Amino acid sequence: MLGSFPPQPKRWCMDFYYPNRNNDMWRIMGLVFFGDKDYFVQADGAFDKQKIVDFATRKGIAMYDTATVVRRLQDNASDKFLEVVEATDIPALLRQIPQCRALAVTGQKAADVVCETFGIAPPPVGGSATFPIDRETYRLYRMPSSSRAYPLALPKKAAFYHQMFSELQLA
Repeated sequence: MLGSFPPQPKRWCMDFYYPNRNNDMWRIMGLVFFGDKDYFVQADGAFDKQKIVDFATRKGIAMYDTATVVRRLQDNASDKFLEVVEATDIPALLRQIPQCRALAVTGQKAADVVCETFGIAPPPVGGSATFPIDRETYRLYRMPSSSRAYPLALPKKAAFYHQMFSELQLA
């Protein structure tokens, strides 16, 4: 799973991917895999990093950012005001995990970076497309953003993710 870049540390509730307590990624995962949007939420409202890491490890879900250097044009977490200065070398990243055959981008900025990297058109939100890298064929899933700013209700976002994970035989 590839997102754009984490928000500023002042917005984190844990030191891991999708750390902003206002981001719905871990609520989506809770719904998809456990039928409970609060499965990864602790009593204090923060996410349970160890529970998330254990879950992702068991399922074989890897996460990374599509950018390694960014410039925030405003003092917020919005990708709309995020300039990618240096994109992640995704082919090199994939060579480190040879069993991987699918990428899921979790927002428009991440989709833009991946599609530009591989010279492919972005699939529609909730859709997928195949593309080759180093004699292997990969599937790219374009998932709805887990940001609460994205105008789609949590259950509808979770339905898209459930469909993807079902196709990948993880859910």
